[in-house]
This record gives sequence, C-alpha cells and structure tokens, in this order.
Amino acid sequence: MNIKVDDPVLQRNKTYVYEWYVVGLFMVAYIFSFVDRQILALMIEPIKADLQISDTQFSLLHGLAFSLFYAFMGMPIAYLADRFSRPKIIAVGVVFWSLTTAACGLSKNFLQMFLARIGVGVGEAALSPSAYSMFSDMFPKEKLGRAVGIYSIGSFVGGGLAFLVGGYVIALLKDLHTIDVAFFGAMKAWQLAFFIVGLPGVLVGLLIWLTVRDPARKGLQVDAQGRAKKVALSDGLRFLARHRATFTCHYLGFSFYAMVLFCMMSWSPALYIRKFGLTPVEAGYMLGTVLLLANTTGVLFGGWLTDYLAKRGHHDAAMRTGVIGALGMTVPAVLFPQVDQLWLSVTLLVPAMFFASFPMPASTAAMQILAPNQVRAQVSAVFLLISNLLGLGLGTTLVALLTDRYFGSPAAVGSSMSLVIIGASVLTVLLLWQGCRHFRESYARVNPTLA
Repeated sequence: MNIKVDDPVLQRNKTYVYEWYVVGLFMVAYIFSFVDRQILALMIEPIKADLQISDTQFSLLHGLAFSLFYAFMGMPIAYLADRFSRPKIIAVGVVFWSLTTAACGLSKNFLQMFLARIGVGVGEAALSPSAYSMFSDMFPKEKLGRAVGIYSIGSFVGGGLAFLVGGYVIALLKDLHTIDVAFFGAMKAWQLAFFIVGLPGVLVGLLIWLTVRDPARKGLQVDAQGRAKKVALSDGLRFLARHRATFTCHYLGFSFYAMVLFCMMSWSPALYIRKFGLTPVEAGYMLGTVLLLANTTGVLFGGWLTDYLAKRGHHDAAMRTGVIGALGMTVPAVLFPQVDQLWLSVTLLVPAMFFASFPMPASTAAMQILAPNQVRAQVSAVFLLISNLLGLGLGTTLVALLTDRYFGSPAAVGSSMSLVIIGASVLTVLLLWQGCRHFRESYARVNPTLA
C-alpha cells in the first residue's frame, strides 16, 4: 500500500523533532545576528568619543550602513535561495557577518567602521529569507506562526544579550584604558567587545553547513509537462504586482511598525544614559533584561495569536495580529521617553516592547501563506529591503537629525524618539487595518477553493 508523505493524518501525528532542531539552530544564528548588529547601540558614547563623530554619524553606522546593503543584497541572495541549497547560503552568510563584526573592532575612524558595518549587513541578508522559505516547506500552515515566532525570539534574545554582554565587558574592562591583543596591539574595551561577540558565530555557521539539509520544496508551480517551473528574478516582482494593494499595505505597515521597534532598541541606551544618568553598564543590564523578558514573550504571543486567529477561520490572521499589536504599543511607546521617573519609564517600556514584537512572526506568516514556493524568499527579501531602509535606516537617522538639527541638544533624544514613534505608529495602524481587507481578497484569488 502506498502512503503519501503529505498525508494529513501523518502530518498531524508527526513530531517534527528534526524540524524543530533546525528552527532552534537558526534561532541561535539569529541571536548572533542581533548581538552583532545591536551591541553598537550600547557603546554609543565611547565610540562617538574615540571616532569623533556626531549622533547623526553614529545613526548612519547603526542604521544606514547596515540596512542599505542588507536590503539590496537581500534580493540577489533570495534569488539564489529560491534555486539552490538554502542551508549552504545561510551558513556562508553567518560566517561572513561574524568575521565582519570582528572587523568592526579594528576600526580607527568613521569610514572604516562604516565599511565593516556594510559587511555585517551583507552577511545577515542571507539568513531570514532562506530560513522563512525553509520553514514553509517543513511545517503545515497551522504550525508556521509558532515556528516563525520561535525563530524570531532570536532577534530579542540577541538584542538582550548584546546589552548584557556589552555591559559586562564594559564593567570588566572599565579600569583599563587599552588592552594589548596579540597581532592587533592596543585596543579599547569597545573594540574588544566586537571580537568577543563576533567570532563565536563562525562555529554556528559551520554547524549549519554540516547538519542541516535543504527540505523538499512544497507548492511548486509547474509547467504544462508537470515539471517545476524555473524561477526568474522577475517572477517575484510580477507576483507582487498582481497583489500590489495587499503588499503595499503589508510592506509599508510593518515597516513603520519596525521603525518604532528599531527606534526604541537603537536609542533607548542613549536616553537612559543621558536623561536618567545611568552608566552604560546599568543601561545594558536593564535593557538587556527588558528585551529578554518583554520582547521574547511578545514574539511568542504574536506567533500564538496568529495561529489562534487562523484556526478560527480568519484568513487575514497575520495582518490582524499586526493591528492588535500596533494599537497596544502606541501609547506606552510614545510616553516612556517623556516621563521623568526612571521606574515609570521602564514600566511603560515593558508593554511597549512586548507589543512592538508582534510583527516579527505576523509579517512573515502573511508573506509565506500567500506566496508560491519559488518566490517566497524573494517576496521576503523585498519586505526586508523596505523594512530595513525605512525602519532601521530612516527611523534611527530621523531621531538623530531631530536631536542634532532641530532640538540642538543630545539631552533631547527622548523628544526626538517620541515624535518619530507617534508618526510611525499612526501610519502602522492605518496601513495594516486597510491591509486586512486586501489580504483577504488576495487569499481568495490564490486559494479559490479555500477562501
């Protein structure tokens, strides 16, 4: 008797042990990616002092240098991921960004740091589009939100660890002006921190290369002879054009959502150091704890809520989750930089971070559910391009420009944050609310027998 591999009964009884191992390993890689990109924020003051740069220049290092090449390398890398081995592409990316993170520690001026941050962005562009595509082939739709949610935890575990490790390194080396390192000579504490967080990622890349296999691709489009169609770089763009209303609302709505999140993650250390007088060590420990608790919980809840709404028959479940999260995030996110009591600011920061984490699984699930297999990585890459340019590149720089040019004082960073957050939050709610209807219409066209 022949038994189909995709038989629904077998799918329900399957334990997915290997698949969850892959999710866990990719989550570890994602942890390292966010440690490598986020640790820069905690060390803002010593880096500004040593490299003689302004808030605006620092925002270019933290946002534009990373996001520009992360965004534009995403499409060609995603094109390769839709054609070739996704685990191998991920492994090479992990090793590359780990080495360029360490290279940030060798920077002696703004230009050198900018180029090293570009390398980090190029390497990290290999991870998420390929991982999202693989998850869609490894899990049924009712488990996809949970899988993406667990993977997405890595972003905030990584962000939290970046603050905690950065704070620990600063505390450990606070009495040393420079440290002699073999082959590299005298280095500052912030330079050594990049080596400490960057180099271990090489081992993660090797583990992915050796232990993860590329899953069979599901939902492939076929030609008249029943053979899988060869994907072209233009195929993903044509699919987006056919559903342009849906993806305009999705891409822009979740990108403005990301702007709020990146604004809080990038500038909260400066806020608490400048306004409340915390040391970098104290700010690192406090923010690291918030990210590890509030953000990771928010990601898991966002993934669960997406799956719950989907099981209740809402085809636009992922978009609805985004709307719910944005509504919950707006008020505390706008207020936490404005209050004068530290305890009240942190109390408001916790729910702001919790709800700001919802779009990580929601935005991904929405894309993977609609897109055919051959273009899933490309559709994700276009989103990451827009999201990183708007959310990370433009968002972090807007805060710096307002602080430097409009308010004219580093102490005004909290006011700059609130202005950016309130504008981005309103746009998020309006776009995602409108996107729910467009998503339902697209789902009906893609799945006419299920809608």
